[in-house]
Amino acid sequence: MSEIFGSDAFSPKEIAQRVNDVGVVKVHLPFLSLFMLGVLAGAFIGLGALYFVLIKSDASLGFATSQVVGGLAFSLGLILVIVAGAELFTGNNLLVMAWAEGKITSVELLRNWIIVCFANFVGAAGLAVLVFLSGHTEMNNGAIADQYIKIAMVKTAMPFWSAFFKGVLCNVLVCIAVWMAFAGRTVIDKAIAIVFPISAFVAAGFEHCIANMYIIPLAMLEKVFNTTSLVAETVTWAGFFNNLLPVILGNLVGGSLLVGIVYHIIYRRNNTPPNEK
Repeated sequence: MSEIFGSDAFSPKEIAQRVNDVGVVKVHLPFLSLFMLGVLAGAFIGLGALYFVLIKSDASLGFATSQVVGGLAFSLGLILVIVAGAELFTGNNLLVMAWAEGKITSVELLRNWIIVCFANFVGAAGLAVLVFLSGHTEMNNGAIADQYIKIAMVKTAMPFWSAFFKGVLCNVLVCIAVWMAFAGRTVIDKAIAIVFPISAFVAAGFEHCIANMYIIPLAMLEKVFNTTSLVAETVTWAGFFNNLLPVILGNLVGGSLLVGIVYHIIYRRNNTPPNEK
């Protein structure tokens, strides 16, 4: 009966071993495979963000309702990454576990992060262009386009440290979602494990760098090529990078240190070879 309902989950200690093993595989992927999987992940997260903005554009919903339901919708992005298979920079922050155990080198770790982060940007920004050209944002009498600009205005005007700590909190929840997905043996297990942490970070207004790589470029396209009454002075390339830098740093700290290193200390520290300590 437990196998039917998917309750035969891996234990946290087994998850730690699986995360380490997968980390070794990830850093040895050929460049083209790694890059294309990164492009897919960026697009997948963008699709989750598209779903979120669609819900947020409905002015008839209350604040809490739109945030929570929008968060549930955004979960689509990580479900696609985990189930369909893709390489996501924020989730790959968990590679620090294999690094801390001496299974991968610092160069291999940084190579993976740099390639995947750039590929995520290509996928997310590329999706933004396709969505803009599709005319999707004209739905709901242009309310969707306005919602993209409103969200981007808040993000690009956010103070550095606010964006940083929102990035920290976001990726704690994202990496916990990835961690729990490793516990699952079925697609249903993985989806349920993902939905609650991801919807929580979205509902709380935390910052995810890859989602921002989709939302802000699309807002810039709307600002430049479509008529809007909104004054979006900060929605520029400069505003985009002013948001992206602290959010990436915050995501790194949250995922790598507060999840990856913490679980390494709890479950794997004694397995580190003496010459690697």
